[in-house]
Amino acid sequence: MRSFRGFPRGTELSDDFHGLVGRTPVMKDLFLLLDKVARDNCSTILIQGESGTGKELVARAIHAMSPRKGKNLVPVNCAAIPDELLESELFGYVKGAFTGAAQSKMGRIQYAEGGTLFLDEIGDMKPALQAKLLRMLQEQEIEPVGSVKPVKTDVRILAATHRDLEQAVEKGLFREDLYYRLCVIPIAVPPLRRHSEDVPLLIERFALEFASNRGAAPVCFDPAATAVLKKYPWPGNIRELRNLVQRMAIIHSGMTVRAKDLPEKYTEHLSTEGSDVEVPELNPEGVDFNTLISNFEDRLILQALSRTGGNKKEAAELLNLKRTTLIEKIKKKKLSIPFTKNSREED
Repeated sequence: MRSFRGFPRGTELSDDFHGLVGRTPVMKDLFLLLDKVARDNCSTILIQGESGTGKELVARAIHAMSPRKGKNLVPVNCAAIPDELLESELFGYVKGAFTGAAQSKMGRIQYAEGGTLFLDEIGDMKPALQAKLLRMLQEQEIEPVGSVKPVKTDVRILAATHRDLEQAVEKGLFREDLYYRLCVIPIAVPPLRRHSEDVPLLIERFALEFASNRGAAPVCFDPAATAVLKKYPWPGNIRELRNLVQRMAIIHSGMTVRAKDLPEKYTEHLSTEGSDVEVPELNPEGVDFNTLISNFEDRLILQALSRTGGNKKEAAELLNLKRTTLIEKIKKKKLSIPFTKNSREED
């Protein structure tokens, strides 16, 4: 345990915070925020962040520190359950509600009674079900499928999504009233590229975990390999790092992983880096000014995109441009963008 600059005097936070790992300022700030919001027993929380950042771990940490920790934490992945089944999974149903309903079934909301319901990927929930969830939040009651008798509920809702719900609201894909009901306390989970100094700590934690599970000596990463991974933009975030350590633990069990042992994708981004761009000498014959400026611009854009894992919004901030301006330049120049997964999700 250690005290940390920027926290109230006497505050001590571990590098391992209910399963969340980090010692960088951005992670310590997140831990302090979670500690505060967990004490509240009722307010809904919207956890936002890219895929693989640990949104479910955030939900579990909040529940573990809350007055509801003695009751159930019930996770529901709204994207993984077919639309036609999600309503009955959440609200339950009564006997005879539909063909095959031979007996009544408790829904996950009732199973979470007195505890916490974690709705993961809520941005994928269809509008019809969004309306029923809104009513539950407003009235604190539900109606199981096939029932006309409401059932009172006492459940705290934690919702999570990797989507931009404000954009979804603007496009008519998500109810505005539900968005504001959910977003009483917004929590943004930072992508790994924003706390890359935690990469060595995470590597060590995962290496020990896999060694313990397999009954083998832990794999080690030498300083050069660690330095390379700290510079990688991690489009898959902590989940991607965990998968890499697991792979290395199997292939190099009990050994030291060197930079040359890493898969090529983790080193190829280095070729696009370099903080300075050389300006050519003006020779007597002159230069093609427009071409040079265009090439200079291309390199800056690609460097910004590389550092942000293809995230156009963050790249635009690095370049002090509007996001729409950056997108227009990319399309006009027909640039090949690295790590396009995150880029596509923003468009």
